[in-house]
Amino acid sequence: MGIEQVSGLLQETIRTALVVSSPFLAAAVVVGLVISILQAATQVNEQTLTFVPKIVLVLGTFSLLFPWIMGTVVDFGVRLMSTAAGAAP
Repeated sequence: MGIEQVSGLLQETIRTALVVSSPFLAAAVVVGLVISILQAATQVNEQTLTFVPKIVLVLGTFSLLFPWIMGTVVDFGVRLMSTAAGAAP
């Protein structure tokens, strides 16, 4: 396996990780922004107030997107294994 293949696999690994994790990060950012605006409007500055809604939303996002996540990760794994099998001496 040459340096080009290893570099390509590393790049695809990072891209897959970013694609899979981006819905969770987006959901956490959106709910954090909404809670921060509500806290600023009501002047309630409780640190734990943002934690529970973020956890609930991220878990809900995970349960909704689980089939897509597994499909993406399995497809990546199949491509990785087929590339490794094709590059074996």
